[in-house]
Amino acid sequence: MRTRKNKLETNPSEIFHDEYTLIPVTTNYIKPNESYDIIIENAEEFLQDGDFLVISETPISVSQGRLVDESEFQASILSFLLADVWSKYIWGYILGPIFRIKNRTIQNLRKLPPEARIHKKVILEYYGLKHALKPASEAGVDLSNVPGSMVSLLPEDPEGVSRDISNKILQQLKIDVTVMIIDTDACYEIMGKPFTSLPIALDDIRSNLGFFGYLLGRFGNLLGPTPLGVSTPQKLDKALKIAKIAEDYHKNNDKDIETVYDMENMFKGDISGVTVEMLDSMTHTPAIIIRKLE
Repeated sequence: MRTRKNKLETNPSEIFHDEYTLIPVTTNYIKPNESYDIIIENAEEFLQDGDFLVISETPISVSQGRLVDESEFQASILSFLLADVWSKYIWGYILGPIFRIKNRTIQNLRKLPPEARIHKKVILEYYGLKHALKPASEAGVDLSNVPGSMVSLLPEDPEGVSRDISNKILQQLKIDVTVMIIDTDACYEIMGKPFTSLPIALDDIRSNLGFFGYLLGRFGNLLGPTPLGVSTPQKLDKALKIAKIAEDYHKNNDKDIETVYDMENMFKGDISGVTVEMLDSMTHTPAIIIRKLE
């Protein structure tokens, strides 16, 4: 194995986080069905043996072409009830305050647009009722960082993708790194048992609990974002710690688009008109290099 000199030693984008150094990997917008190898190309000069390369799930999903155009769907009676009665009113005005969910989430639920009915229909079609019952952020389906009326499903085989990227880095650059794909949807713990509402997660995390995982999470300990796949087995505590460090970076980066509401603010208007070209005009940070300080 060989170690490359970190060319970001004098770069202000390098960040120190307690025991770790964080190096953001920036790219243009990764377009639908475009190879995610651009992440490797833009990270390669900064990588060293032993690094973690933590990648957000949406650019991988978009790269895989896992996009759904919600304009092609029509709301059903059930999706209308789930959006307008269950999410907007019951959770927005009654259950949300009772379970002390974030005020920002409550306000967003109270102003759910009519398009939410179609979004619920998409969730029902692809993931079923137990995920559609979740009042927001259902099944990890992302409405941000995608053009027009598109949404991105969770990536396919995130563990396999993690191994593929790690193997390419090892074969092409002779650098041994651990690649992890994460989702900002929360992972919780009750009585030492980690779980998430998401359909997929690392094997050590109980997943695919949908609304029931979300509800249990109101009584559990928040562990942080959910790791979906990792290139080599890791102790869960370490994987969760690395994922949390990456999420903290994104939360503190005011140029990141984490939610559909961030997109509305960024593009100042109706996001249904957002194009690939508009997204490509921005700098994106699909990955973070996390390195243990010596």
